[in-house]
Amino acid sequence: MDFKKDALELMNFIETATSPFHVVAKSAAHLQENGFVELDMKQPWTLEKGANYYAIPYPSTLFAFSVGENTKDSSNFRIVATHTDHPCLMIKPLADMTSNGYRKINTEIYGGPILNTWLDRPLSIAGRVAIASDSIFEPEMRFIDMRKPVLTIPNLAIHMNREVNKGVELNRQTDMLPIIGLVNDNLNKDGYFMNFLAKELGVEADKILDFELYIYNSEKGQLIGAEEEFISCPRLDNLTSTYGALRAITSGNRNDGINVIALFDNEEVGSKTKQGADSTLMTMLLEKIYEGLGFSHTRCLEAMMRSMHLSVDVAHAIHPNHSEKSDPTTFAKLNEGIVIKINNNQKYATDSQAIAALQQLCDSGNVKYQKYVNRSDIAGGGTLGSLVSSQIPMLTVDLGIPMLAMHSARELMGVKDQTYMNQLLRTFFTA
Repeated sequence: MDFKKDALELMNFIETATSPFHVVAKSAAHLQENGFVELDMKQPWTLEKGANYYAIPYPSTLFAFSVGENTKDSSNFRIVATHTDHPCLMIKPLADMTSNGYRKINTEIYGGPILNTWLDRPLSIAGRVAIASDSIFEPEMRFIDMRKPVLTIPNLAIHMNREVNKGVELNRQTDMLPIIGLVNDNLNKDGYFMNFLAKELGVEADKILDFELYIYNSEKGQLIGAEEEFISCPRLDNLTSTYGALRAITSGNRNDGINVIALFDNEEVGSKTKQGADSTLMTMLLEKIYEGLGFSHTRCLEAMMRSMHLSVDVAHAIHPNHSEKSDPTTFAKLNEGIVIKINNNQKYATDSQAIAALQQLCDSGNVKYQKYVNRSDIAGGGTLGSLVSSQIPMLTVDLGIPMLAMHSARELMGVKDQTYMNQLLRTFFTA
């Protein structure tokens, strides 16, 4: 296993996967390079056995699947689901603000980031912009990534806030406003941000109708530690899983059955969107696959019951300075393998049969694994596993890579664990 190589490739993927739209665009390019053919979810499908396909139902969500050469209507699905979004800041429609000669950008918090980790960072902007077109119902949609730090949120100096090291709650409206520059002859006119955006896009400002723009940490990932044991990088949650899923679908190949990856958006805000996991998209996809192969709807429903789904998101590792926050016996460590996440209240969609199957899968693929539960007095987070399995009743396991500083602007994981994840997902698609 080449741990360092896999870590460097992960960081390279993350560097330009700066918004959910760019995650999907980068994923689609990778799939095309590996012979996957694009399909339109709005059109009928005629599928061939032994072929590979992908579909983008919405620009921030992607499905890809491989059909084995010996696939029958009695075959099954193996599904890996991840998400493309991450906690961050987003820019409000009327973005311009000024204060004492500073030009600021009005923002809204997306998901649950650790706010203070976004201070004093080089920040950039990525997302998509809607531009006026000749077709009322089809505005021109353009992706944009500034690819340079244009924003920052400066901390208040300790001399002006002597209590800062005792803990200060940041106000989401007043404390999380990045500066983009100083008010001067070039920045003094109204509508500065729209003019700035228009210049970047090469269009007139009055042609911009709306936008979905994410502020992201523009720092690059690094290997750190005396022996480079760790990866320190933005957006590890959940691009570790997305990258692993892409690697698996382009390398794993079953002769009998259908492998699927689903890259959903909006997990960080509850998934209750048309492009999120708590929609009917997955059901639609599986039904279209079976119909495209000439199989009946009833046989598709039966196939779902025989299938297995891995909900792959990140997991909490035990903290070096706060072990009391972890369960006393069942906790995860960095570089000790993938984490099977268990919650009897079904925040993680896992049962003993599914866990046992995954353990045997890990053993067959020489993949290290460990189990995790929350402390009984700490609620913890949820994933898309329970949402998907409530609509598609199949064996499901919630799992992920252990990490520290989850939802920070820069997160930390073990350098070996990406390789273990890559190996597990590839084994899942080949066994």
